[in-house]
Amino acid sequence: MILNHIWGLYAHPLREWKTIDERHESLPYSLTHILLIALIPAVCAYYSAAHLGWSIGARESIFLTQESALAMAVVMYVGLIGGVLALSYIVHWMAKTFGAAPTFTQSIELAAYTATPVLMAGVGALYPELWFMSMVFLAGVAYSVYLLYVGVPILMHIPEERGFIYASSVVTAGLILMVCLMVTTAMAWTNGFMPVFAS
Repeated sequence: MILNHIWGLYAHPLREWKTIDERHESLPYSLTHILLIALIPAVCAYYSAAHLGWSIGARESIFLTQESALAMAVVMYVGLIGGVLALSYIVHWMAKTFGAAPTFTQSIELAAYTATPVLMAGVGALYPELWFMSMVFLAGVAYSVYLLYVGVPILMHIPEERGFIYASSVVTAGLILMVCLMVTTAMAWTNGFMPVFAS
C-alpha cells in the first residue's frame, strides 16, 4: 500500500524509519507518496476558501470565488511538490559533507516522509480560523523536525552526532525554502495574481 508508513511514523517513528530503511521503496513509490499527501492541504484549502470562508479575528468570513480558489489550490499543490523535491535535492547534495552516500531515492524518501506531518496539517484548513490553522501548522512543523532528527542517522547510515548536525542543516535549508516560497507568493500577489474575493 502506498501510504503504509504514515501510521508507523506517528505511532512508532524509530521503528518505522528502520522499516523504511530496510525496504527502500522505488522512486515511483516515493513520488506517489508525495503526490497523494500534497493533495490534502490543496483540497482542504480550496474547500475552505470557496465554501467555508476564512475567519480572521472579529471580521466577517472571507470567501474566494471558486475559480480563484481552484487556481490557488493548483499553484499550492505544485509549490508543495516542488518544495519537497527541492528539499530532497538539498538532502542529497549535502550528504557527502556529512559522510553519507544516499541514492537520490533515499533522499526523496527522507524528504517525503519528513514532510508528511506538515502536509497532513492541511486538514486543519477545514476549520478555517487563522489561530487554529497556525497552531495545527506549528504542530506539524514540530513533528516533521522531530522525524527528521530521528530519521537522518537511520536512513543516511551515519552516527547520531553527525546526523544531528546534518538534520540541523536540512532544517535550516527547509526554512529558507519556506521563506522563498512565501516571498514568491507575495511577489506574485503584487504583480497581478491576487485572489479574487467573492462578494
